[in-house]
Amino acid sequence: MKEEAFSKFSSPRESKTEITRILEINIRVMKTKLTLTIEKSVIEKAKEFAGNSGKSLSEMVERFLEKEISEAELQQANIPEEFKGLFGSVNLPAELNEKEAIREILSQKHAE
Repeated sequence: MKEEAFSKFSSPRESKTEITRILEINIRVMKTKLTLTIEKSVIEKAKEFAGNSGKSLSEMVERFLEKEISEAELQQANIPEEFKGLFGSVNLPAELNEKEAIREILSQKHAE
């Protein structure tokens, strides 16, 4: 069994290096359990989707959250410091179409 696990490496040194790298990665990553409340039908579809893609549901949720966080951080990074304090100060309706609102404001401005 041991021999099979190391057979993909060309030398014992290479296998030791790879095992060390894997251990270092696993040591640096701390996993924590999280309980979520999600509609049953969504969970069933997500589990099926995860299974079909060869990933665990936890992996999918983690990757989704990482992506969302990265995108939010990128957006924040592009905003001048003097405007960052304004976030959350205005509650816009969820159904607001920003592009349409801007178009309407500009058409009113140029109609005057």
